[in-house]
Amino acid sequence: MPYADNRGLPLSVQGHLPEEAQEIYREVFNHAWRQYTEDPRQEEIAHRVAWAAVNRQFAKAGDQWVPR
Repeated sequence: MPYADNRGLPLSVQGHLPEEAQEIYREVFNHAWRQYTEDPRQEEIAHRVAWAAVNRQFAKAGDQWVPR
């Protein structure tokens, strides 16, 4: 279930991340989704990889995510 655009992202992503971080999340999720097609945990892995990519470039400061 790759995401065509940010409007399709889970609400936990849309409601918490700034637009730039959502772009990173979506692109990395879609790439990981394709990469792990044979793994039964494909969706879980793709979400974990996407969050890891966001965490490399953004940090949570209080209730907001800010660029590192």
